Amino acid sequence: MAIFQVRQAATGAILWTGGAENEQQALDAMAREAGYSDFSAIPESLRSSGTKVDRLNLG
Repeated sequence: MAIFQVRQAATGAILWTGGAENEQQALDAMAREAGYSDFSAIPESLRSSGTKVDRLNLG
């Protein structure tokens, strides 16, 4: 498991940081924490603003 950080692309605001196996799981975890079932359940108007997923190298 790696540590990922999900940011809003336009503003750089951090939306979520945590452990996941890959970028898609990080996006799904961020969405679940926000109350959605997964990333695809987030309304398109919010998803279209863009997200950036970075794997953090803490070692």
